[in-house]
Amino acid sequence: MTAERINPPDLSPPAGFSHAVVATGSRVVFLAGQTALDGDGKVVGDTLPDQFTRALANLLGALRAAGGTSADLARVTVYATDIADYRVHARDIGRIWREAAGRDYPAMAVVQVVRLWDERALVELDGFAVLP
Repeated sequence: MTAERINPPDLSPPAGFSHAVVATGSRVVFLAGQTALDGDGKVVGDTLPDQFTRALANLLGALRAAGGTSADLARVTVYATDIADYRVHARDIGRIWREAAGRDYPAMAVVQVVRLWDERALVELDGFAVLP
């Protein structure tokens, strides 16, 4: 995939996301929502950063299984049950993202939700990627 990240100077400077991504490739991979489930289907981690780490690993694992890498991500949506807690841990979450997925940020949004499918889940990530 070729990805052109577009961050117009008249918009606020992005921190941890791109305002727009123009992706060119031949395959689109839609990634289902991933929470902090382990291989046995149990939520692991008691804090938002711990759960974000596992949810991101799950998302990237699904992407790798489809033949992609984090550089192929065009869009990710983060669903958090507590935006205030997410903001408190934003620096940690940014570090976790950079360590796992690098600095080529996809277009992103963070949305607060009342709850997720599993009551213990604090965060869920979904998205799509464009592969060459």
